[in-house]
Formats: sequence, structure tokens, C-alpha cells
Amino acid sequence: MTGFAVALVLVVAAAGLLRWRRPAWYWMTFGVTLASLRVLVRYATVMDACGLTVPPSRWRLALARATNRPAPESRPPRILLLRPTRTGLVLRLKLRPGQDAFDVAAASDRLRHSFSMYGVTSRELRSGVVEVRMTGYDVLKRVQMPAQTDTRPMRVPVALREDGSVHYRDYRAIPHALTLGATESGKSVYQRNLVAGLAAQDVALVGIDCKQGVELFPLARRFSALADNPDTAADLLDALVTRMGEVYQLIRAEQRITADVPDAEIAADIWDLPDHLRPTPVVVLVDEVAELALFASKEEEKRRDRIITALVRLAQLGRAAGIYLEICGQRFGSELGKGITMLRAQLTGRTAHRVNDETSANMAFGDISPDAVLAAIQIPAEMRGVAVAGDSTGGWHRIRAPHTTLRQAVNTCNRHADRTPDLPELAPFRPALPGTPAAPVPLSKAAPAAA
Repeated sequence: MTGFAVALVLVVAAAGLLRWRRPAWYWMTFGVTLASLRVLVRYATVMDACGLTVPPSRWRLALARATNRPAPESRPPRILLLRPTRTGLVLRLKLRPGQDAFDVAAASDRLRHSFSMYGVTSRELRSGVVEVRMTGYDVLKRVQMPAQTDTRPMRVPVALREDGSVHYRDYRAIPHALTLGATESGKSVYQRNLVAGLAAQDVALVGIDCKQGVELFPLARRFSALADNPDTAADLLDALVTRMGEVYQLIRAEQRITADVPDAEIAADIWDLPDHLRPTPVVVLVDEVAELALFASKEEEKRRDRIITALVRLAQLGRAAGIYLEICGQRFGSELGKGITMLRAQLTGRTAHRVNDETSANMAFGDISPDAVLAAIQIPAEMRGVAVAGDSTGGWHRIRAPHTTLRQAVNTCNRHADRTPDLPELAPFRPALPGTPAAPVPLSKAAPAAA
């Protein structure tokens, strides 16, 4: 009996140590089993306390009276699936008649307390079926991306959501996006993850970094074009507009709209073209967009109007030509001048890191979701990299990108430097690189990043 007690104490101590130091390990060893039992045992009571039950139907009441039995109790939603994950539990519920998915969403915080979970979110899968995702620990405190992700062409994993799922940047679904955040909020790390994910794909990367290139030029071996000042950026954007027109001419030449051509083979964008004719898609990354919109003289104002006009044209027309915009900045409001709000209206994807005022959060989510604005201004300063991501549908999530050092991003870009396409229109803006691509440097070395 003494040996059993000692073993039990050791197991409890190990569980407590794991929960403190390695919550992910604790969840996979002890937490998932305890949480599953807790949910199954408390389910009916918790649902009744949270108001997620419905009274018995009339025919059940009539049957109970006819058979002289006690009246049946109220019924909670039926459990269709209880599946453990590496970060929590997935509970799929079949709603009873009269229930709504909003009822479950409104009770999420009460469910979190009742089931002793870290977080609870819900979404409607189809009519009458709701998926409740529970997280057993703070997955954003120490981000660990899963070993396998659902990566596709023009779709890369960039962060982890608070419910434990992977946040993807899908350019086919959301062509253009805006990323906001104050200094030291994590925008650069988010951008590095994005570049590292795109480096392994057949895509041309174009960068505009008006901070003299300190953010993007270390990754230059994977970029087809780079600009480090507003003058070069204006010429580069004009070249992209020219390329966009040439791609549209190619699409028109290949449409072949005749009576015997099936609808599925009529080309309307580059993805409808045959593989041997499809132009290389282009992702344009703009760092600190405000530097492109500010001016101090008449000449700079003309250049500024030229830049904003080109960006607006690319945002409105570039999707079908395979040109996608990724715009970053600290603020993105009407004080940057005319054309800015027109550009922002075309940026469907919105990501806001920590901001210093509510106005900045409104620039990202004011036209999408008031709840997302509140979540963005509540991000603590010590949680760098935590952001709120949303889109035009009104849905939003708290995310955090894994910490990627500049050396790691440089090594990834150098490893895939052979994938960098040479685009004739962008040849004058190709960064000058001495010698051949250098081999990746081990992370333990403190050597400067190769440019």
C-alpha cells in the first residue's frame, strides 16, 4: 500500500510539473483524458444550467401521462462527436428544434468555466449542427505549429489560432490583405513567416521596403524585385500595372469563347489557363505603407498620387492577373490622403497586432466587427505577435505567429533561391546579389544575414 501511495504521489507531482512547465505535454498525457471524462459526466447538468436545453415535446408528455410515468426532463443538444486534438477537444452537437447556433456562441464563456477549459469557441457547420472547439491550455503563449499542415498552392500556414487550429493565408480566397500594428507588436515576425511560407512555392515575390530595405533586403535571394525608396517604388508599381495589362491580353487571347467550348474551359483569370501558358503569380509585400503616402513638396505629392493610384489599380484589377497585395503599416487612415480609403476597401483580409489607440483598430475592423476592435485594443504589450485576424464576413480570430528569427527566414529564402522567377517587366528592379546563393548558416552562428 505504501508503494502505491508513493507512486501516486510521484504521478501527481509529475502531472503538476508538466502542467506548469510544459502544458502541451501535460495535455497529451493527462489533460485530454481528464477533460473528456469531465465533459461527458457534466454535460447534461452544464447544458441545463447554461440554458441550452429544450422542454420535452408534446407527444413525449402525452406518452408519459398515458403510461403513468414521470414527466420527461428537458433535453440538451445531442453529441455527435467528441474528438481529442493536440490542443483541446472538438465537440460536435446536433441542436434540438427551437435552438440556434447563436445560443451556443452566447454561452461559450459559461461553458468554459463549467468544463474547466482554457477557451471555448463555436461555429455552425450546417443547419442544426454546431462545432464547439475547446482548448485545454493557452496555445498562444508558446506557439508550436503542427508538423503537418494543409499547404496548397497560394495557401500557406502563418500562425496558430487561439482554438488550436492553423491560420492560413489563402491568396486564392482572399487576394489582398492589410496588416496593422504598433512598433514592436510583431508585424515583422508575421511578415517573415509569410515570406518563408511563400518561398517554397512557385510564386514571384516583390517587396517595397522604404526603411532602406532593412526588413526585406536580407531575404533578397528569393525576391524577383525590391524597392527601398518611394521613387523606385513608384517605378516598380508602374511596371506591375504594365504586367497586369499584358496578362489580361494573354487571357483574352486564350478565352476561345465558342459554342463547342465547355464553360469550365473559358478562361477568366490566370488559374483557368493551361499550365504551360499560366503566368507566374506575384505577391507584392509593402512594408510601412505610410512612407509611400507622405509628402513634403509638390514633386513628392505627384509621386505620392502616382503610387496610390497604382496600388488602387492593382487592388481593384490585379486578382485575375495573379497579382496579390500584402500591405503593412502602423496606421492606415484617411489622414494619409486621398485614395487611401478606396485602397483599404479593396483589402479584404485584415490583421491587427497590438495598437496604441482605438482609432487604429477601427481602421482595420471598424467596418467589419466591433468585437474585433475591442479584442485588438486589449492585446497586452508583453504578448508580441498576438494579433486579431478577420475578413469581410465579420468573422475574426486571435492568432499568434511562431517566432521566426531573421536568420531562419534568410536560410529558408536562400534554400529556395532557385525558385525565384526572372520576370522581364521587373528585371530593372531585381536586387543585385554578389556571387551565388550562400549555403544556409547554422542557427547557432551569429554571422550576419546574407543579402
